[in-house]
Amino acid sequence: MKYNFDEIIPRKGTGSIKYDKMNVFFGTNDLQPLWVADMDFATPDFILKDIETRLSHPILGYTMRKPGFNQSFIDWMQKRHAWKIKQEWLDFSPGVVSALAVAILALTQENDKIIIQTPVYHPFFDVIEGNNRTLIDNPLKVNEKGHYQMDFELLENQIDQKTKMMIISNPHNPVGRVWTKKELLRLGNIAVKHNLIILSDDIHSDFVYDHHQYIPIAELSPEIAQQVITVTAPSKTFNVAGLSTSVVIIPNEQYRELFRKKMSTLHLFLGNIFGATAFESAYKNGEGWLDQLIDYLSNNLDFAVDYIQQHIPKIKVHKPEGTFLLWLDFSDTGLSHTQIKDKLINEAKIALNDGKTFGKNGEKYFRMNVGTPLANLAFALEKLKRHFS
Repeated sequence: MKYNFDEIIPRKGTGSIKYDKMNVFFGTNDLQPLWVADMDFATPDFILKDIETRLSHPILGYTMRKPGFNQSFIDWMQKRHAWKIKQEWLDFSPGVVSALAVAILALTQENDKIIIQTPVYHPFFDVIEGNNRTLIDNPLKVNEKGHYQMDFELLENQIDQKTKMMIISNPHNPVGRVWTKKELLRLGNIAVKHNLIILSDDIHSDFVYDHHQYIPIAELSPEIAQQVITVTAPSKTFNVAGLSTSVVIIPNEQYRELFRKKMSTLHLFLGNIFGATAFESAYKNGEGWLDQLIDYLSNNLDFAVDYIQQHIPKIKVHKPEGTFLLWLDFSDTGLSHTQIKDKLINEAKIALNDGKTFGKNGEKYFRMNVGTPLANLAFALEKLKRHFS
């Protein structure tokens, strides 16, 4: 069937963080929200139907995840990404960030060093520093064309005996890189050499455009797989983040048992009925819907990038290789970071993510979510043009 991604669906008053909590982060709710990375598209009808079917049963007691939960994911990853995953590798988490936190607690000690590559998804900072680990910043390098790359030389120099772990984002949030096999292989070999555990946040793995290809780092070799914990979810892909259901892939048996023990200690292993139902439904039935969504998002990204380059040249932007997020560079506006932020909120009336929350190299950058009907996106871009051209 043909899905309608142009439908404008009112979300105010639904408890949406993106819409109903802007006053906490921006001081007002009178903004167009293009910040939180959930989409303004209806959750697929087949997911809602399966949830309704489960809801028709009058008892919502403690419920296990059925065998189809893991199998649906295994089949999806094999078909979409050519990654052969074994049943025994899989575990559950209520969220990707929760899984990162549990892995840190299970596999490292206080004051151990953990590396991140900024600018990067801001909860990475929280799960490291909030658990009394030492954060090591390995900033991404950016060339004159705005292309981000890993700094492998610096990375090797930063690793010492206290460095136990590294968190990566693939595809990368917010810069939109889809790491290549060559890049991931080099990183994986460094991890093997230094016995470094890699936590790979792959939640945007289904959003890849043009000639790019998502490659799971754990798929590159058996040796690298033993150093990698991959975390993902249908949350972004099928717009079901509110159902708090993620999957953790741990090929290393020792790491897997330590992770499960910590999950049990924290009592985070049960999940919820509707999250499990949506998870299985999404991965069993979602290919056609996702293919149409990817086309729509790719067109949104092309439209936004073309519009900004033609009409707002003071803002620099490149089409991301993956995700549905734009990393906007306002450094040519001649304004300070504070002035840009004030102008966005008080004049353009747009809520974007503050680049500084992604790391100090996010100064004068702001993140825009294009996962919204084209009419919404066009309206926001017109406001940007009015106030920043």
